[in-house]
Amino acid sequence: MDLRILLILLLAVEIFCVVANANLVFPVQRRQASLTGIKAHDSSRRGRILSAVDFNLGGNGLPTVTGLYFTKIGLGSPSKDYYVQVDTGSDILWVNCVECTRCPRKSDIGIGLTLYDPKRSKTSEFVSCEHNFCSSTYEGRILGCKAENPCPYSISYGDGSATTGYYVQDYLTFNRVNGNPHTATQNSSIIFGCGAAQSGTFASSSEEALDGIIGFGQANSSVLSQLAASGKVKKIFSHCLDTNVGGGIFSIGEVVEPKVKTTPLVPNMAHYNVILKNIEVDGDILQLPSDTFDSENGKGTVIDSGTTLAYLPRIVYDQLMSKVLAKQPRLKVYLVEEQYSCFQYTGNVDSGFPIVKLHFEDSLSLTVYPHDYLFNYKGDSYWCIGWQKSASETKNGKDMTLLGDFVLSNKLVVYDLENMTIGWTDYNCSSSIKVKDEKTGIVHTVGAHKISSSSTYIVGRILTFFLLISAMLNSVIN
Repeated sequence: MDLRILLILLLAVEIFCVVANANLVFPVQRRQASLTGIKAHDSSRRGRILSAVDFNLGGNGLPTVTGLYFTKIGLGSPSKDYYVQVDTGSDILWVNCVECTRCPRKSDIGIGLTLYDPKRSKTSEFVSCEHNFCSSTYEGRILGCKAENPCPYSISYGDGSATTGYYVQDYLTFNRVNGNPHTATQNSSIIFGCGAAQSGTFASSSEEALDGIIGFGQANSSVLSQLAASGKVKKIFSHCLDTNVGGGIFSIGEVVEPKVKTTPLVPNMAHYNVILKNIEVDGDILQLPSDTFDSENGKGTVIDSGTTLAYLPRIVYDQLMSKVLAKQPRLKVYLVEEQYSCFQYTGNVDSGFPIVKLHFEDSLSLTVYPHDYLFNYKGDSYWCIGWQKSASETKNGKDMTLLGDFVLSNKLVVYDLENMTIGWTDYNCSSSIKVKDEKTGIVHTVGAHKISSSSTYIVGRILTFFLLISAMLNSVIN
């Protein structure tokens, strides 16, 4: 494998960096991070989302508040379990591979790490740089490509971390829903990244270590797109994150109940961009310049469940914070870790602070309640504000709006890539949704679950996702 790694590194110099990033029930656990860790993660992530060069990932610190999400998937024959971060802002699945010399061997979050070994899987196949997948991913043939050379991937992140490797093809094992709420184990051949060289946080064992990342972006390289291209699913998925009791729902397939109103996705964007019209606080519309949320000028709005907080342009942030705190003029606000606006408050936050509404194209609104944008810090009477100021990290220096988990929680969010729309509705995420099987027309129920403590140690609040295939699976790809 030394020669293969050398080829990867040589080819990586000549190619573009690509986007990183059950079973079809994925049990997903939420990783924990400190306040500093959350901001560091979001900061590097915003660099990846808002930058044309680096695709950033971060997050570290003490397990005090909610952090990232990860899921367990099966790869290879026989199938082995791998824990990977769930990321709607990236486009590939990659896992650490056996020849990696600087990959983590243990994790402090209570999971067992596994290195993928292509030689120990009966169904693993080499993906050459001449493969159609490779030329499609890089929009053309890689310079100097020969049939015996691997198709490489190279992903760099804003916090200095990077992963480099090559693509392989093997079975992904998952569970499809075939009843209420029964599932059946299935597998499908997919192409994913085999991580051969890691740096930064990816290279060391720590409390944040995982086996890799699975992306749910729009590109053809994503697992979702590959399953859709093979006729397994429609390119529609949804999630519902429960912050009240933990747990939630994640599904692939057409949601028929509840009904969800939608807004268009901005075309030709690498991420899930939408058109934000205005913001309303306590019934008053913020008075902002007309081009504040203009995506054509690099100031658009991104929906990203992989980001914890919500980031606003400076002019928006200043007005919003003024109105959020207007009901409590005597409140003493102080900075925590030099970045969070926090205060002590013993009353009901939903009574003491205003509702914020974001209005999008086609009359879709996103209602953010005080208990959504305020979070506890060191006790029930201490609160911090989840709204954050953007840091002008776009290519042209413009502030973008980035909406993460704090505003998406306790809502069913549906990503419909078939019709290029996204929508949401307030919902009880500890209940269930109904998803249609495209082949039979049967409507199945997909409920909320949590990871079993027998499969992984429970650290803080846990989220289990369910991925539901909407079409009956055809024969396994050879």
